[in-house]
Amino acid sequence: MSITTLSPAPDLTLAQADAAEVCRIALELCSWGTEQVDDPAWVDTVRDAVHALPVALRRTLRRFRRDSGRSGALLVRGLPVDAEALPPTPSVDGSVQRLVTVPAAVLMLAACELGEPAAFLAEKSGALVQDVVPVPGKETFQGNAGSVRLSFHNENAFHQHRPDYVMLLCLRPDHDRVAGLRTVCAREVLPLLREETRRALFSEEFVTNAPPSFGAGGGATPAHAVLFGAPEDPDMRVDLAATRPLTARAGAALTELREVFDRAASTVLLTAGDLAVVDNRVAAHGRTAFRPRYDGADRWLQRTFVATDLRRSRDHRPHDGYVLDR
Repeated sequence: MSITTLSPAPDLTLAQADAAEVCRIALELCSWGTEQVDDPAWVDTVRDAVHALPVALRRTLRRFRRDSGRSGALLVRGLPVDAEALPPTPSVDGSVQRLVTVPAAVLMLAACELGEPAAFLAEKSGALVQDVVPVPGKETFQGNAGSVRLSFHNENAFHQHRPDYVMLLCLRPDHDRVAGLRTVCAREVLPLLREETRRALFSEEFVTNAPPSFGAGGGATPAHAVLFGAPEDPDMRVDLAATRPLTARAGAALTELREVFDRAASTVLLTAGDLAVVDNRVAAHGRTAFRPRYDGADRWLQRTFVATDLRRSRDHRPHDGYVLDR
């Protein structure tokens, strides 16, 4: 089998002048202080503002959209998050950002450059900008509220309209600077798998349950393959905490995949102003463990999902909005 080998996606550190321009645009988008992130009219305003973003940022995001590279992940550093104005890190389950802020505007600008923002009603109440923070009592939770090691997964792998991109903007790192975002791409993994393992992963011998963040009603998929599409550059659909094998060979393949994920993964420690973009079609992500203190200064990321073709999910989005209701 011929396996595609691509160059890494080019990361970007914004020049100071470019960061100041992004901050100016973001402040204009929240100038009245009453704008709502989830208001479609405000999203339209964001889309109109994208053309004013610095060329370096727009070029980087557009190139990533066309080719997410060998790693399937992109890191943009130096974005404004208005750190001095940040409130204490939220610590309640289901925390989201409804009111427009500088970080929320930055996320939505990037989303509108990559495609269209999207959310799921059953998860975080359908908010377009969601807080990823540790929650007391949920330390072992395999999801955004936990603080133990988070296993590799494609975001919402169970869903037929899972996001094309997952964006994570760091507002505040963890106290000990040990919480690392881990990513691994099918393009990195494929050459490391045995041929029989690849054959099994391309077979419809797996099912995936909804993540705990969707509650008990998320359901499970019909039988599906973990790898699918072009044999030399496949898409991937797996959640190591929720995908189950249906056959013995599928079980062996999943075990090998888990081992290869750990060997091939990259880890980055996000700092304030870092935006990580994961191509959810070809890359899985997870997180190393950390210890929250619940003192208002814990790790705080904000997350937005992006769809490159919002039309595909039209029957799931009432009134042609941005939220999938099932």
